[in-house]
Amino acid sequence: MTGVPTEDLNPHGMPERRGVDHDAVKPRRRRKGRKGEQLMVPEAEFRSYYGRPIIKAPVWKNPDVPLYLFLGGLAGSSSVLAAMASATDRPSLRRAGRYAAVGGAMGGTVFLIHDLHRPSRFLHMLRVFKPTSPLSVGSWILSPFAAFATATAAAEALEGYLGSRRGGRFVHQAGNAAGVATAVVGPALATYTAVLFSNTAVPTWHEAHRHLPVLFAGSSAAAGGGLGLVFASTRDNEPAARLAVAGAVVELATERKMTQDLGMLADVYEKGRAKTLLTISKACLVAGAVGAAVGRRKRWSAALSGVALMTGSALTRFAVFDAGIASANDPAHIVVPQRERIRRREEAVQAGSTPPDRKFVPAAGS
Repeated sequence: MTGVPTEDLNPHGMPERRGVDHDAVKPRRRRKGRKGEQLMVPEAEFRSYYGRPIIKAPVWKNPDVPLYLFLGGLAGSSSVLAAMASATDRPSLRRAGRYAAVGGAMGGTVFLIHDLHRPSRFLHMLRVFKPTSPLSVGSWILSPFAAFATATAAAEALEGYLGSRRGGRFVHQAGNAAGVATAVVGPALATYTAVLFSNTAVPTWHEAHRHLPVLFAGSSAAAGGGLGLVFASTRDNEPAARLAVAGAVVELATERKMTQDLGMLADVYEKGRAKTLLTISKACLVAGAVGAAVGRRKRWSAALSGVALMTGSALTRFAVFDAGIASANDPAHIVVPQRERIRRREEAVQAGSTPPDRKFVPAAGS
C-alpha cells in the first residue's frame, strides 16, 4: 500500500489504528447454518431506567392490608350466615356469626387505619362519596356495616342477659332487624376489595378483574363457614359446613382458572413466597372441605376443619397480595402485554377494524 509507512501497518498488512489494541480484537464467529449473518445486538433484556420499576408498586403495608382483606371477607360472610341461622333457629351459629361480623369489622378497621397512619385519613374518605373510586365506595360500605354489626352484636349480648324477662322479645326483634341489614351489606364488604385491586395498574391484579371478585367471594365463604364450624354446636353447624365446602370449591376452581387465563402474568404465583403461600392454602382448603363434608358431626373434626378453612382463606389473600407486588416490580409484565396489544391493534387496523383502546389506570398509591 502506498502512502502508509511500514511501521503503521499491522501484521495483516492493513493500516494501524492509533489507540486500538488489535490483540484484544478478535474476529466474530459466524453462526452455524447462517453463512455471513452475525448477531449484531445482545438478546433483549427487560429493564427499566436505572433499574427502577416502570410503574409504582402499591405502598400498602404487609400484613396490614392482607389481614384487612381476610377480616373483611370473614365479617361479610359471617353476617350472612348469622342471618340464615336466625331464620332457621340455630342459636349457637347465629351467635358465632354475629360476633364474628363485628369482630372482623372492628379488626379490619384497625388494620386499615394503621396502614393509613392516621385515623383522620379514614374520616376524610367519608367526607365525599365518589362512585368511580373503589376506595371511597369501600369506606362507605365498611362504615354502615360496622354500625349494623355492632348493633346486632349488642342486641345478641343484651338478649342473652335478659333472657325471657321483660324487654327480651323487643331486643330479639331489634337484633334480627339489624342482622338483616348487616347481611345485606355483607357481600359487598367481602368482595369490594377485589374491585379495588383490579382498579390498579398492577398487571396481575388488573388482568384478573373478572376472576378476583369471584375468588374473594369464595374465600370469604370458606372463612365464614370455617368460623361457624369452630364455634357453633354440631346440631347447628350444617349451614356453616355447606357454605364452607361451596366456598372452598369456588375458591380452588377460580384460582386455577385465573392462573390459566393470566398466561405469562401468572408466573408470580409459581415462584417465591406467593407460590409457597398458595400451595399451603390449597392443601388447607382441600383438607378443610373434606373434613367439613364428612366430619362435621364430630366436635373435634368440625373445629379442625374450620381452622384449616380459615387458614387457607387467609393465605390466599396473602398470596394474591405478594403476587401483585412482584408483578408491579417486573418490567416484563408491563412491556410484553403492551407490545402484544400494539401488535393486535396494528393487525386490526390492517384488517379494517380498530379495537377500542384500554384505559390506563394509575397505580395504587401513586
